[in-house]
Amino acid sequence: MAFSSLKRRIFARLRTFGQATGANVTITFALATLPVMGAVGAAVDYGQANSIKSAMQAAADSTALMLARDAHTLTDDQLRTQAQAFFKAQFKRDVENLQISATYVAQPGSQVNVSATGTMRTDFMQMMGFSTLDIGVNSQVRWGNERLRVSLVLDVTGSMARDGKMTALKEAARSFLTELENAASRDGDVYVSIIPFNKNVNVGSDQRDEDWVRWDLWDQNNGSCKNYDGRRRPTTKSSCEAADGRWTATKHSSWSGCVTDRDQDYDTTNTAPSTHIRATQFPAENYSQCPARMMGLTYDWQALNDKIDELEPVGNTNQTIGLQWGFQSLTQAPFTIPAKDSNYQYSEVIILMTDGDNTENRFSRNKSSIDARTTAACENVKAAGITLYTIQVNTEGTPTQEFLRDCASTQDKFHLVESAGQIASTFQAIGNALSNLRVAQ
Repeated sequence: MAFSSLKRRIFARLRTFGQATGANVTITFALATLPVMGAVGAAVDYGQANSIKSAMQAAADSTALMLARDAHTLTDDQLRTQAQAFFKAQFKRDVENLQISATYVAQPGSQVNVSATGTMRTDFMQMMGFSTLDIGVNSQVRWGNERLRVSLVLDVTGSMARDGKMTALKEAARSFLTELENAASRDGDVYVSIIPFNKNVNVGSDQRDEDWVRWDLWDQNNGSCKNYDGRRRPTTKSSCEAADGRWTATKHSSWSGCVTDRDQDYDTTNTAPSTHIRATQFPAENYSQCPARMMGLTYDWQALNDKIDELEPVGNTNQTIGLQWGFQSLTQAPFTIPAKDSNYQYSEVIILMTDGDNTENRFSRNKSSIDARTTAACENVKAAGITLYTIQVNTEGTPTQEFLRDCASTQDKFHLVESAGQIASTFQAIGNALSNLRVAQ
């Protein structure tokens, strides 16, 4: 009976409330503000969540970058442990159930993935039944997906003996090779060729029987004349025969390995030599100041450093032949070009370093004429999609070689070096640009 009486009184009060008309605007307004307050509260909570997510993303990016340097040396457990330590050292926001994961993928290329998830306790949305919000981010650092092939085209002419330039070049080149070696996660990520040049380049005397070596100019200019008419000894086959002499060409076995410029315009291109087109072959020359032998693309870092040690300053300057052989070393026979993996992108780079004006090639001793051949080679290199750096080492205050500035792929890839000490910093800057890490997303 007591419960029934209470029940009747409650329903009576509700009927009275429903029939009441006093202050109904205030009650209606109060009820209407509830969804408005809910929306404002949700906006505050979501704003807080976005702020936390931004901080979480920044911490994940930094963590991925830090892990990338040593990831290839760490076990999975070590990678996760370091990821958690790096992340928590930078992320100080109030998040529950924080989970951090990290993975390293070695092929193709190298990639570190860092993920972080957590929940944020809401202040307003819990009144609508949402007590927490989930937050998650991902970060990737990729490197080595772009493989690198570099040709070092190095002036080893006699003027490099002055002002400590050759010593500085050797030190800079060794440091540059070390930087590229460290940028390679595995064999084949980075290949390097070395092309020392003066008037000629040296392909190696053991190549004498290769069909891409041309001997007609050698046989014309190297030999002895007997039974000739006249007092002055003829020095070429044509002059010997004109004097009714008998010409005997010098044996090819005495060749030091030097070759001179191909016939124009093959002297500026990377056209593969052909037995059917003599102009595409490389003319052997008996040059007494033959430079160190060149080295094709390799990742044998010790052999590359040994080659740098062999460099000695001697001879005149022909920038064209060095650049042409650098071009050839990246792309065409007679070099063996390593196959490319379709899983990677490839960047090809030539670094042409010279300290003097062009002074002699097969055709001329006129600087402007030789400069024009170098310019043509530069244009062909760039048209092939190869990035070209040019370095002028000018320790003697001579005019800047403006055509070398124009030869570079872009103006910032031309470097004017005014002291031997700047050679190292120039090569270091280029090395840093080539081996730079990038955040992928």
